This record gives sequence, C-alpha cells and structure tokens, in this order.
Amino acid sequence: MNTIKETCIYKNVNNCCIKADLYLIENKKAPVIMYIHGGGLIWGSRESILGQQVKLYNEAGFNVISIDYRVAPETKLESILEDIKDAINWVKVECTKKYNINAEKIAVVGSSAGGYLALMTGTFVDKPKAIVSFYGYGNLLDDWCIQPHSFYCREIMISTKEAQNYVSDGAISEGGRERWLYYLYCRQKGVWTNEISGYDVVKDKEKLLDFCPINKIGKDYPPTMLLHGDKDDDVPFQESLLLKEKLDEMEVENKLILLKGKGHDFDCQMEDIEVKTAFNNVILFLKEHLR
Repeated sequence: MNTIKETCIYKNVNNCCIKADLYLIENKKAPVIMYIHGGGLIWGSRESILGQQVKLYNEAGFNVISIDYRVAPETKLESILEDIKDAINWVKVECTKKYNINAEKIAVVGSSAGGYLALMTGTFVDKPKAIVSFYGYGNLLDDWCIQPHSFYCREIMISTKEAQNYVSDGAISEGGRERWLYYLYCRQKGVWTNEISGYDVVKDKEKLLDFCPINKIGKDYPPTMLLHGDKDDDVPFQESLLLKEKLDEMEVENKLILLKGKGHDFDCQMEDIEVKTAFNNVILFLKEHLR
C-alpha cells in the first residue's frame, strides 16, 4: 500500500512550533487515527509511533496522524490538553481542506501518558468516535503517582539539582530521552502529579479532579478499548480495571484486554503472538466504530 508522509505544524504558541506527522493512504475519505505518544507527559515525540503500527493501521484502511504536544514541566497539563483539543480541531478544519480524509470519523489512540490524554478527549465537548488506551490511567491522585514509587527508587536517586538540568527555559514540544531522568526524579520523590499540573495534590485536590477522566466519564463517553499488561511496573493495571468499572457503570461500550505477563511498553513487541492478537482486536474495534 502506498502511504504518503507529511509533517505539518498544527499550532504555534509562545515561539513553540507543535508538529504532526501525517501518514495518509490513497483511499478516499478514509477515517483517521490520531496517535498521542507517551513519556510521562515529560518526554517523547510524534516519532515515537512504531513504523509497524503505522503500517498495520494504514493497511486496515486508516489514515494516521501522530501529534506532538507541549510537554511538562515547562508547560502544565491544562495547556497540554489545549494542544490536544487544537490538534483535533486542526484535523477537522484544516486537514479536510487539504487532504482527502474523513475527519468526522476520528479515533484517538495513545500509549501510557498518551493513553491518559486519549482518555481525556472523551471528556471534551467535541469527542472522538472511539478511544484506545494502551496502559493509560484515569486518576492523577492515586498513591502510585503521588507517593515515592518503590520500583523507581531502586534506580540511582536523582537530586533536585540534577533534575533541573533537564528542564528547558521555555516551552518545548519534543522531549529527548534524557528527560526520562526528570521523570525518574518525579516518581522517586512522589511529585509527578504536582510537576505536570502545577497544582498541589493536597491543597488543590478539587482542581485536580477535573484532570482525572475516571471522574468525568458520563453516558455520552465514546466507546473505549483498554489494553494493559498485568506486570506493568510503571502504571498499575488496576488503573484500567477501575476505568472499565466506571465505563460499565455508565453503560458505555468498552472492552478490556489484560495481557498476562506483559509489562509497560508491551505494544513495542510487535512480533509477540499475544501482542499481535491484541492489535488485531484493536483493528476490529476501530473498524466497528469508524465504519
């Protein structure tokens, strides 16, 4: 299948250019998968999506648009979510003028922090047709993200002074892998939620509830697929279990795939039989809701 790749700037704010990579197929008016990368909201870029995944989605009949967004701590969560809203609007308004896509049929797919952002799109006024969350999370106030994490405390401890070396002076929309050390610091100190949001988990709890999709799921929430490994040391799989409970309670169509023995980033193991099967189920889910 012929795929055309283009890189566009979808937003420019405070001298920060925010880009998207478009992987377009020749099918007229094919639906769109918007992919949101992970990285703890601190590092990563639109280029994080695996070529094998793009190929899989394209061959299944979907255009793929992988987006950047401003990352924390330079940019806080409220503004990050504005970037996601603006990206969806850009696809619906600008991309339809230039490309032969069906922007009325958009699904949002994301991994880890990208899964969280994908889940947040279901709370927007302009909702996607479907959401797929790979090991995302619904709550920013659970102990796993507001307390020092034993898994990360096994690593070399990062000092506050060292952590600050990885913070830029201004907003950035692509974070290099070295910024993982800032994320490591946040998880070791139990300050990750504070750092990405700009709010204090104790003093500003009510404000933070607005950034927890599990608290905002209503009956009009889009159909959602959740995938999680039960050996995830970064984001506990219970996050997806709790999301499923809430979706069931609200009578929202959903499906949970729990992959036994799989950890974080399992979706990078594209040759693994279980992972292949999981992706086949993702394709079936997307075809059902974007047809």
